[in-house]
Amino acid sequence: MTEETTATGEADLARHAEKMAKKKAARDKIMATKTGEKGLIIVHTGKGKGKSSAAFGMIFRHIAHGKKCAVVQFIKGAMSTGERDMILKHFSDLCEFHTMGEGFTWETQDKARDIAMAKAAWEKAKELIRDPANSMVLLDEVNIAIRYDYIDLAEVLEFLATEKPDMTHVVLTGRNAKDELIELADLVTEMELVKHPFRSGIKAQIGVEY
Repeated sequence: MTEETTATGEADLARHAEKMAKKKAARDKIMATKTGEKGLIIVHTGKGKGKSSAAFGMIFRHIAHGKKCAVVQFIKGAMSTGERDMILKHFSDLCEFHTMGEGFTWETQDKARDIAMAKAAWEKAKELIRDPANSMVLLDEVNIAIRYDYIDLAEVLEFLATEKPDMTHVVLTGRNAKDELIELADLVTEMELVKHPFRSGIKAQIGVEY
């Protein structure tokens, strides 16, 4: 390596260091203005995979920090899942887990029963959200129940806006989230479907889907 090559390399490193220092200074200035805290309304929606998985990631973070939380499953429940089994076996002292659904409506083929179960799930959800001991409550697949009018959208919006404790996080998952819920939410993520193995004849697999 020549002296000229060495000098060029050192100059590149110096420019990079200067650029990163400016980025850090700008980032630190922005972060210094972000001092507020509040309980967030979080929506995971879209046709892509990962809505519930991402939500359970936050539930496990709460558990890891020793913070109390709760899960209400509005639709899923006909089959065992890894998340539910782990929480019930190891972390039931920190996380209440209520499976209120019996599967998707095309599986039960009983609309009246589906509506009754969804309404019961919503009542349990309100109870858990009102409880100040819970810092996060996950309403898994609640967007599906709202979409099919099993529970009333206006009631959900009013409850979240007026009765949710200030520091309680509420996570709502499921595709086709209503525009009004998206407007109310503080954080919204839409999962975009690019590819899915189901289209290639691959079934749901343990450790991936459940």
